[in-house]
Amino acid sequence: MNDSAFQLVDGVLHAEDVSAASLADQFGTPLYVYSRDALTRAYRAYADACAGCNGKIHVAVKANSNLAVLNVFARMGAGFDIVSAGELARVIAAGGKPQDTVFSGVGKSAAEMREALELGVKCFNVESIPELHVLNDVAKSLGKRVPVSLRVNPDVDPKTHPYISTGLKANKFGVAFSDARATYRAAHAMDHLDVVGIDCHIGSQITEISPYLDALDKVLDLVEQIEVDGMSISHVDVGGGLGITYDDETPPDIGEFVKTLLDRIDARGHGRREVYFEPGRSLVGNAGVLLTRVEYLKPGEEKNFAIVDAGMNDLARPAMYQAFHRIVPVVQRDGATAQTYDVVGPVCESGDWLGRDRALAVEAGDLLAICSAGAYSFATSSNYNTRPRAAEIMVDGNRAHVVRKREVVKELFAGESVLPN
Repeated sequence: MNDSAFQLVDGVLHAEDVSAASLADQFGTPLYVYSRDALTRAYRAYADACAGCNGKIHVAVKANSNLAVLNVFARMGAGFDIVSAGELARVIAAGGKPQDTVFSGVGKSAAEMREALELGVKCFNVESIPELHVLNDVAKSLGKRVPVSLRVNPDVDPKTHPYISTGLKANKFGVAFSDARATYRAAHAMDHLDVVGIDCHIGSQITEISPYLDALDKVLDLVEQIEVDGMSISHVDVGGGLGITYDDETPPDIGEFVKTLLDRIDARGHGRREVYFEPGRSLVGNAGVLLTRVEYLKPGEEKNFAIVDAGMNDLARPAMYQAFHRIVPVVQRDGATAQTYDVVGPVCESGDWLGRDRALAVEAGDLLAICSAGAYSFATSSNYNTRPRAAEIMVDGNRAHVVRKREVVKELFAGESVLPN
């Protein structure tokens, strides 16, 4: 397993002090299980590295927006990074504060801007001149001034999957680096905008520090030019995207990562500025597993299939990104001979697979744990094939709490209606 919160005890996988098999028996499958201890340790690694420095952590809500997960972070003093008004509502419901929340995203609507302004969010990360104009108009209609930073696209290769690369010229995100200085001038000229920061996010599942340093140097160069133009930049937002270990990746230690960036900022003479970190995956990714039960073992001419009750609607990452997740039996079969299986779900799509060519000693009815499923997993799940979404459980020591009940089919079409006669 990729986190010490999930370990084998006498041949049975446990989440902290609770048997995963007992959780599946009690709450059914598919089942998402999170560890409070794992969430806490990951957050504290960031917080400890920022202690005594000018760093602030804003948790990326999109990675895992369950209220209990967000509440764990809110209790520890986290800020939040959101990309929709819906996520802002979740932050507030989870005990977070709008004034500690940064509003990112490439397509904010005027209605979302209005709601966020009325609630008093900390800052808007703006990604285009048209967005600046709309935000300025909304602020004017409310008689408010808005703190803004611009998300700058530094055209740095994060060396990750193209679908989660966000800082290249071909990506939809951010202001082109060559246009950034002029865009800052345009923002500064608008009556209801206060330019306060600069933002950069180059991608996700990044396992090297060097792309961050390359982007950071370009951003700091730009900060120096912007201040020559008469604006004062109080914070530098370095984004998120730090990777985790799914298989054999070796991402940098969180503390080392934070210290390296803060040291570079200080060495460049910018230590007086507040530095925002926006971690998501590195906080929650290895704090969760997806439990699923084997329905059938189906031999084939070219492939053997382990057909399980979780599908691509429950975990989209393999189908979407060809992502790898370790898959392990919940109860180890001593002396059993492993066979090679594709682990697939019941969804009516050939792309409905969770793992390719896995050596597993399993029988029908056995439980499997899909590891590293805390990030972008339940958050991207759906009701495709009219499948209710899984329940979510938070384990805290020897206690298990239902933090999202399993959906039932009738709920899925409760808002629909047939045509009148």
